[in-house]
Amino acid sequence: MQLAPLKVSRELARRFHRRAVLLDEPAADIASVLTHLGYVQIDPINSCGRMHDHILRNRVAGYREEGLMRHLHGDGQKLNAIERLAFEHHLPDTNVLVAFPLDAWPHLLTAMQQRTRHASAWLGKLTRAESKLANLLLSEIASRGPLSSEHIDDDRSSRRPVWGASTVVKTTLQKLFFHGRLLIARRQSNRRLYDLPERVLPAPVLALPQPDASDTARWLAILKLRQRRLVVLKRAELARVSDLVQPVAVPDCPTLYCLREDTPLFDRLEEQDDAAPVSKLLLAPLDPLIYDRRVTAKLWGFDYTWEVYLPAAKRQRGYYALPLLADTEFVGHVDLKADRKAHRLDVVSRSVRRGHKAEDAIRALAEFLGLKG
Repeated sequence: MQLAPLKVSRELARRFHRRAVLLDEPAADIASVLTHLGYVQIDPINSCGRMHDHILRNRVAGYREEGLMRHLHGDGQKLNAIERLAFEHHLPDTNVLVAFPLDAWPHLLTAMQQRTRHASAWLGKLTRAESKLANLLLSEIASRGPLSSEHIDDDRSSRRPVWGASTVVKTTLQKLFFHGRLLIARRQSNRRLYDLPERVLPAPVLALPQPDASDTARWLAILKLRQRRLVVLKRAELARVSDLVQPVAVPDCPTLYCLREDTPLFDRLEEQDDAAPVSKLLLAPLDPLIYDRRVTAKLWGFDYTWEVYLPAAKRQRGYYALPLLADTEFVGHVDLKADRKAHRLDVVSRSVRRGHKAEDAIRALAEFLGLKG
């Protein structure tokens, strides 16, 4: 049974949104954030810190750079499968790499199987040459342990490279990962080392039964709600989770939905009208709060696009511009570049609304990165 919409002001909806995605009260540890949000997106670009570190530094008390990688793969030593609490893989039907808690594994299996049947230079079925090489790679990894493409003496170029030049070894390893036949065991300077699933994930996790399509579709809809906390749902998504959601009506916004378990937060926040303002935050370009551009524009009045993949001439804010959040308003953005050799965080450009300053937020990020702001 669908509930009647909960009518709230734009201000209250914004306060709910930032509190619900853990921007107000840091969690005790990374595992708590993964449990709450369902996943954390991973991205290799390191202009002024990596995406996942930006997301987590605003949500985990005492978080340190590369903390997510240590949580996933151990701190400098090989992590036993029994000890592992989370793993890296892609959201089903996307190329988005994330850190998942262990309970996500069975819901990824169907997408893994489907990729083996579809043509794709990056993630699809193996070519004849790749199939032959795959048997060798799996045998080498079985006997030698975690390996990257650099450990295999085969420099043949891929005939169908993706994202620039690639070797057949690298492409084959990547496809075996997409298919679930290999997993990322650890990283060296962000380079992936792959191992067999049974040496990466605990045996009870690998033994979990594969859900049927409807169960995984429901899980994906719930995952969207957990990750963003206040969302627009498609008709099919709503049908799958109507027993779990509360519609929220905000003036001049499309109907939004939150988890029913989150609705008491509206009442608590309404009773805290005199709450002290919070510090300004520089958010990750793909932070859960702003991931959905439609919600960001309609609810927050902030039209933001991550421009890292746009040609320089088309960028309006900058290569890695971080949105600046002040309480319940976005008041600008700052494009930053870490100069690691000079131990300095440089401001490439900024645009901040009059009456607001970004210095404290820039200084906090510089300190996090071990640089001078």
